[in-house]
Amino acid sequence: MTLIQSALLDLNLDEEVKLFTNNKERDKYDNMADLYSIIVLMEHLEKAFIRDSITADEYTPQCANLIAKYKTTMNFLSDSVDNLEAFMNDYKLSCPAAVNRFKIGVPATYEHAIGDNTKDVAKSAKYIAESVLHFITLMDTLRLNRYAVDELHPILADLIQSLNNVPGLSADFEGKQKVRQWLITLHSMKASDEITEEQARQMLFEMDQSHSEFHRLLSGDHNKDGASA
Repeated sequence: MTLIQSALLDLNLDEEVKLFTNNKERDKYDNMADLYSIIVLMEHLEKAFIRDSITADEYTPQCANLIAKYKTTMNFLSDSVDNLEAFMNDYKLSCPAAVNRFKIGVPATYEHAIGDNTKDVAKSAKYIAESVLHFITLMDTLRLNRYAVDELHPILADLIQSLNNVPGLSADFEGKQKVRQWLITLHSMKASDEITEEQARQMLFEMDQSHSEFHRLLSGDHNKDGASA
């Protein structure tokens, strides 16, 4: 009898094959399973929202919750998973809508204007004031050399949400595109990371320009309304 034949005779086919041999490995595989589920759930959620299968009010908290879980799980897997695309390639996952949402890091309702607020003057003033406040807060934060991702990302998320709620503000407003790109950049980093001094200088320059353009557009609308009256 050969060694291989002897080994086959000793092999118990009913014995469960374990993926791990210790608690650390078990946690890793549990977290990887969680990440897989989060990606698939986000893909279904994005498609349901696009198809109007769920409302914006239903979509927003669920999406924000999945984004938070994704961030936490990726932090747990920082030693095992290089990035989202690599993980999806390894496990043959095709979820483009989920990838896009995780890269941006905020729900679609924050990224794009939802609904029609043009007839609500009080809300209009509120969203304009909020947008100005977020612009100033972001620029002041950068001027104070506070470059941490977990400090800048929430301000950018609040800014894009308030800009999208300003009635009559064009979807082509360059400031929105700049904020969106910075959201994507920061979301690819860890919460504890910091942007470089060069990045901070560029962000400050772009936000200052966007803030000035925002004021110019609002002044133009105001003058137009006054002329028509």
